[in-house]
Amino acid sequence: MKRKKKSGKNRLTTAEIRKFRELLLAKRNEILGNVATIEDETFRKERSELSSMPLHMADAGSDNFEQDFALDLMDSERKLLAEINEALDRIEEGTYGVCQGKGEAIPKARLNAIPWARYCVQCAEMKEKGLLEEKEEADSYGEDEQEGDE
Repeated sequence: MKRKKKSGKNRLTTAEIRKFRELLLAKRNEILGNVATIEDETFRKERSELSSMPLHMADAGSDNFEQDFALDLMDSERKLLAEINEALDRIEEGTYGVCQGKGEAIPKARLNAIPWARYCVQCAEMKEKGLLEEKEEADSYGEDEQEGDE
């Protein structure tokens, strides 16, 4: 029986990982649908409805605002999509649920709220304040060292 709990390894069961994978895939599909809908509505309106109508300066300003808003929203959705895809990659790598700041398990309550979370709450707050360095570069160089430690 293995009951070792001190290392920063994942504490999630296979069933929990499967549940989080399903949550991530469902959210990814929702976002892909949202982005497609926003693109269709924004650019279809621009091409069809506006091309046959005379433009008034106020209408043009409103249309530009709506288009900028839609583009910002799509950008935000694409960033979230990238986070979700990275979380799915971490599941495949066996590092899902491990804080990239401390290397400790991310609490399940946080993963339930934000299944794509890369950091525990403390490290996420530090990252927002600019007090936490990205470990991605160090991880890519230190993979061989980590494999030997296991």
